[in-house]
Amino acid sequence: MKAHVGVDSKSGIVHSVCTTAASVADKHMLPDLLHGEERRVWGDGGYQGQSEVIRAAAPHAQDMTSRRTRYKDSVDELQRAKNRVKARVRSKVEHPFRIVKRIFGFEKTRYRGLARNHQRLCVNFALANLYLHHRRLAPSRA
Repeated sequence: MKAHVGVDSKSGIVHSVCTTAASVADKHMLPDLLHGEERRVWGDGGYQGQSEVIRAAAPHAQDMTSRRTRYKDSVDELQRAKNRVKARVRSKVEHPFRIVKRIFGFEKTRYRGLARNHQRLCVNFALANLYLHHRRLAPSRA
């Protein structure tokens, strides 16, 4: 099983979750992860070359996916530096995964079939949103 997650880059809130078999490539789930209001789409190398799909799903979005840095025997240092900046923004996707895995204990799939595991994963990511933003939702009283 593989979980594909769409996360807001500013707030870190998970807005979409897709579950597929592990053999499905990341790029096939891209239209399901975009809600259409994005301004920028930050993706890793698995989403490279998907500009038309991004434009169809989110017409105002700018494609900020990582690009190839090696061409034959040379390395493009400028592109490598750009990819490092993009990776810092993309790292926000990993925070909800840390909470789902470490705090809620979702390290292995428990059920057979994708439907039950998808439901459990959706609940865990909804709880991860609440866990990440509980201070903003219920401010402390002074």
